[in-house]
Amino acid sequence: MRYYKEDYEVREKGVGNPVTDADVEADGMLRETLLGECPEDGWLSEETKDNADRLSCRRVWIVDPIDGTKEFIKGVPQFAVSIALAVEGEIALGVIFNPARQEMYTAVRGQGVMLNGKKVGVTACDSLAEANILASRSEVARGEFDRFKDYHITPIGSIAYKLALIGAGLADLTFTLTPKNEWDFAAGSLLVTEGGGRVQVLGDHPQTFNGPDPLVEGVVATNRALFGQVMELIGKA
Repeated sequence: MRYYKEDYEVREKGVGNPVTDADVEADGMLRETLLGECPEDGWLSEETKDNADRLSCRRVWIVDPIDGTKEFIKGVPQFAVSIALAVEGEIALGVIFNPARQEMYTAVRGQGVMLNGKKVGVTACDSLAEANILASRSEVARGEFDRFKDYHITPIGSIAYKLALIGAGLADLTFTLTPKNEWDFAAGSLLVTEGGGRVQVLGDHPQTFNGPDPLVEGVVATNRALFGQVMELIGKA
């Protein structure tokens, strides 16, 4: 947070894919801390060059040190640190922290989801017409949600943060039809499912983690009452 709203270097890893000093430093701190405690574990992070050695590891940390870098750069408090622990392909632990809002979302498989130490869960909304749909700020700006304009769309940065909000019952659903990587949604997927919701990875990617190719076609997350309706809406039913 000492970089937030201050001067720092911003570089482009690709078109529309910035990285800052804060991303790199946070990645280093997380890797040093987590692998320092668990040196036999594997590592998959947006800001670390991938190493196929992780594929032979029983336990793998899947990390995005800052998901929502564009929002971080703009001073919009809709970014988050996302940390997941995959054990034999299944997420066993998920943590999403929004440091600008001091919101800590945590989940351990089989133990529910917590927001700042208080147990929370997904909403009971069962009407898509009344649902609060969280959408990517970038995807909304590009017009990718224009065909859903008859619904209540709220632009929010960071897919990890959106998933945390769904898991905590602070919105009803989110989806993206734009490719994402495992580090974007690994932790959030557990928050949603432990909160009583459902997450669906789109495309041919298996519904497991620590795969050879971490890229998926899209992600849908919502409570169970809305799941069928949103899948029909996006043409994936």
